[in-house]
Amino acid sequence: MGAVIMVQGTASSVGKSVICAALCRIFLQDGLRVAPFKAQNMSNNSFVTRDGGEIGRAQALQAVAAGVPATTAMNPVLLKPEADHRSQVVLNGRPLGSLPSSEWREKKPEMWKAVTGALDRLRAAYEVVVIEGAGSPAEVNIKSGDIVNMRVAMYADAPVLLVGDIDRGGVFASMLGTLELLEPEERAMVKGLIINRFRGDRSVLEPLPQMIEERTGVPVVGVIPYFTDIAVPEEDAVALESAVPQGDVGEGVLDVAVVKLPRVSNFDDFDPLARTPGVRVRYVTSPDELDGAHLVILPGTKSTIGDLQWMRSRGLDAAVAAAVERGAAIIGVCGGYQMLGESIVDEEGSEASAGSVERGLGLLPVETVFREAKETRQVRFKMNGGGGLLAGAAGVEGEGYEIHMGETRAVEGACPAPAHYLRHADDLVRSGAVSGDGRVMGTYVHGLFDSDEVRRVLLGNVAAMHGLPEPDVSAFSLDAELDRLADGVRAHLDMALIHELIGR
Repeated sequence: MGAVIMVQGTASSVGKSVICAALCRIFLQDGLRVAPFKAQNMSNNSFVTRDGGEIGRAQALQAVAAGVPATTAMNPVLLKPEADHRSQVVLNGRPLGSLPSSEWREKKPEMWKAVTGALDRLRAAYEVVVIEGAGSPAEVNIKSGDIVNMRVAMYADAPVLLVGDIDRGGVFASMLGTLELLEPEERAMVKGLIINRFRGDRSVLEPLPQMIEERTGVPVVGVIPYFTDIAVPEEDAVALESAVPQGDVGEGVLDVAVVKLPRVSNFDDFDPLARTPGVRVRYVTSPDELDGAHLVILPGTKSTIGDLQWMRSRGLDAAVAAAVERGAAIIGVCGGYQMLGESIVDEEGSEASAGSVERGLGLLPVETVFREAKETRQVRFKMNGGGGLLAGAAGVEGEGYEIHMGETRAVEGACPAPAHYLRHADDLVRSGAVSGDGRVMGTYVHGLFDSDEVRRVLLGNVAAMHGLPEPDVSAFSLDAELDRLADGVRAHLDMALIHELIGR
């Protein structure tokens, strides 16, 4: 069986996912066959594997860092929140159902079997498995149902690195408190502490690392800087709560407003836009924030009907219509595409009561009918030419993936120009829609903007609509960014001890 090492945190959003990605790339650079693993993830940011399975987006990124294809074994349990106490449960890549928290907790024995089976398969196939925990292992109120933190560490006999975020303050207290709340046998699994997101001169941190080690008996194995110039995707929408506009500012900059829906999913779709010189990306929640936007994006969502009703309650539906009237371009992705149509029919009660019909924004001549079956597939697409957003787009290709439960089709008598074709295997399927003037477009494709050429065409056309300079779309390499991340983490981590912990 392959070796294992586990990264747990003192809380959510302390940087576990990024450190796991860095370790995956470091081990790959060191010549090891490595794979990521997270037993249970709770996120609406998901990815589709080659066989159509669904896993957390963070594990897909870690697989890229490890240089291996993403598989469902890397994240056997995925919870996709639909409401405060209800989630869609994805088990081994396939939807198990939409369940209240009380019911999916009852299924923990079934989930634990999937967790151990997946981990065993990865360990049999790889030399090292980098395991990520979730939240904190010291949440005593939910610890009895743990299938992702210390229970996994104990099952795999995995040495644990505990990460704390010094940028949010109280890192000494959070590390000490976490260790104090662990059972003795769990605490014995913790072999190193990592202080993450440190700003400034390392010397001013003294004597904190030594104090922590003396008090806990566990060494500080790394003080990782707060990297602000390395472009790797954030895992969860928690990052949007404190999001500030990203990209260039000033006259002549193309302004992109992304509506921050309550159940937003796959918001990392728009990271490539924020990386583009001459483009500014803002996440907005009120009508006045759409003023001045050259491009408005309605992102994916885990609750299309609920988030559309939320938009109406805040007047954002009227604000989007007003943006169209003043000449802004509109792009809807997945759930955002469904919102742009004439209606959303929920025949089977997927999101609302069975047979309900929700009026859409009416900006595209399509309707969506929800089905119980979920569409998950990787795709290649080829764009069609046309006017507006599609000017000069004919033949431009890219790759992405679909995750949705609705079927969107043209309303009777309407002939919307297709935004592009999707190619799955050898089949060409008409998909997406654009308005008659080409200023409003909808698509089911996540990852649309990852292609430099697609981004060049779409942003160039938006810029032309508003008399702006064409943004400088230069090539971006995620591999190069992951190498930079690995180099940065390696330089501040005791890799000799890490290799010793995995028996190397």
